Amino acid sequence: MLTIYGRKSSFNLQKVMWLVGELGIAHKHIELGGSFGGLDTPEFLAMNPHGRVPVIDDSGIIVWESHAILRYLAAKYGSETPFWPTNPAERAKADQWMDWSQTSLQPAFLVGVFWGWYRTPEAQRNLAAVDKALEQTGRCLKHIDRQLNGKSFMLGEHLSLADIPIGTHLYRYLNLDLPRPNLPNVERWYERLQSSPAYREHVCRPFDELYGRLDF
Repeated sequence: MLTIYGRKSSFNLQKVMWLVGELGIAHKHIELGGSFGGLDTPEFLAMNPHGRVPVIDDSGIIVWESHAILRYLAAKYGSETPFWPTNPAERAKADQWMDWSQTSLQPAFLVGVFWGWYRTPEAQRNLAAVDKALEQTGRCLKHIDRQLNGKSFMLGEHLSLADIPIGTHLYRYLNLDLPRPNLPNVERWYERLQSSPAYREHVCRPFDELYGRLDF
């Protein structure tokens, strides 16, 4: 049995749960982190010494870090599907967007905007830094908008690992009352993602509990 650890409002857990839903993997989910606590116990630190979620235990195989988990699950449960094609060159197309998401989009939006503005108490916000991060986020989304031109999903007509780390940002990005550029292809992509029950269940979740909470 696959066991998944992490709170449902965790951005990085949502990536994992979305893929688990798309692949229909039988699993058990244990809420940890935030108000659930449990990240500093000896049992959890034995699985992940960094004390962070998500973590999976797949019948004794422990994996932490969300993108490592995505690749592991796709390789084991999604072989010969668009999530794990047999051709290494095709897998590399998804890898490069996954890595770009983690090194470019996530620092700009999740750290700079979502943490810097939404999760930071109003009196502590650095608005100049937030404005810069919002501009960087807009540039990142314009790259994605160009990539999506003429495509249903990031790499073509099928959902892939390239969509998951980037697509997980969209629900929060498009539901914050902040200015954003015109992104017609991204908005059409978001509509397609919302047609997925797994996306709606695991990504389109309220995040009010995180407002003004740096320590959650």
